Amino acid sequence: MAASTVESTGHEAPLTLDQPAPKVLSFWDQSAFWANLGVSLFAFSGAYTVLAPNAEGAAQISIAAGILAMIIGTVVGGLMLGLAAVPGSRTGKPAMMLLRGLFGAKLSYVPTVLNIAQLIGWGTFELIVIGNAAEELFEGGPHWLYVVVAGVLTTVLTIWPLGSVRMLRRFVTVGVAIALIWFYIQFFRAGLPDLTTNPGPEGNGPFGVDWSLFWIATDAALAVSISWVPVAADYTRHSRSTRAAFGAASGAYAITQIVAYILGLFALALATGDGTYGPFLSVTLGGVFFFILVLREADQSFANVYSTAVSIQNLAPRIDRRILCIGLGVLITLLALRLRMDDYFGFLGLIGSVFVPLLGVLVADFFLRAKGEWNTAADAPSRWGMILAWLVGLSVYQLINPGDAGVWTDFWVHVQEWLHFTKQPWMSASLLSFLAAVAMAWAVGRISTARTVAA
Repeated sequence: MAASTVESTGHEAPLTLDQPAPKVLSFWDQSAFWANLGVSLFAFSGAYTVLAPNAEGAAQISIAAGILAMIIGTVVGGLMLGLAAVPGSRTGKPAMMLLRGLFGAKLSYVPTVLNIAQLIGWGTFELIVIGNAAEELFEGGPHWLYVVVAGVLTTVLTIWPLGSVRMLRRFVTVGVAIALIWFYIQFFRAGLPDLTTNPGPEGNGPFGVDWSLFWIATDAALAVSISWVPVAADYTRHSRSTRAAFGAASGAYAITQIVAYILGLFALALATGDGTYGPFLSVTLGGVFFFILVLREADQSFANVYSTAVSIQNLAPRIDRRILCIGLGVLITLLALRLRMDDYFGFLGLIGSVFVPLLGVLVADFFLRAKGEWNTAADAPSRWGMILAWLVGLSVYQLINPGDAGVWTDFWVHVQEWLHFTKQPWMSASLLSFLAAVAMAWAVGRISTARTVAA
């Protein structure tokens, strides 16, 4: 028996897209995986995007309002992540291959290419974050070396992805939990400021919040969860049960992201200008426990690189994923050595506007029409109606929240003016675009079914 066949039927992920996916991940394996993804260094350094959701620099809502927005956005995002996890578990197919059933084989290449681009961006960003955090942790040193070490570790993890997931459960999760508890204790001992104020200009209304920005802040938190939606099935296709896939993805991820973001907001309140991670490094044994979090960050870049490789396989099914992972590991390492990613909020907005409505279309078609019967063959017919539903949802998102993405934003601002559209404070771009995509996809599905019956 060939080595590739042995591996595909054992306890590791298949090498190509035409090999079966072993169902070997338990609920606890998956919970550890998603829980670790929910704890990111970005939750500490990027918590400010929740307080300053309009990307103008100064904090606009209070820490208390930021916590509320973050909890709402994360819980909703966690549920969406759980929904995205189910099709992978039921079909045994990775995320982008599933889109053959939604859009057709050829049309699935469109979101696949977008997903590859955003995952390379995320993987690069994670290496930059790791490098910056390590440089601050060790008070200097060769930044390039930190990035290269992180890139090598990332690549090694992707060669044995399921083994890496099980390793997270056995060793890493406990250390991360202890580190988080330690920092919470130390921050509370240091004394927290009034959470109903913000570090910048005062907002309006309860908790010092400008309610016209509250839902934008919620969307910013939700977008972080949504960023994992287009890769969820890459891992849940190995789940032993659908219930385990949904529960781990929706529950474990949401819980730890909430814990991490609140800790990040507390750190922001205690910041004194001594570096991005100063509050963590200034407490007793802070360097020791922060090192655990820096080392653990490699699971973020690992997930991005592995899912990029699996996404590429939707375009070229017979390429060995190990070759793809090594090449991608080298690519993001080189990019991380050359690039900076300062405009992160604009990046989050674009991610949300693309993948929130895409999930809405998938949910409507997979759960309401197909009811689990999904055509993922290489010759699956094109379904332009579902592309239309996706574009409708994307348009709703952009009308409500054009984001901060240069020419793209300018275009949607002009559309707002042409339609005489004014956003209301209660409007959430994520929720309304998701519902619009669900409704449009359901209607398209009904029309298509009726035509099939009539024929």
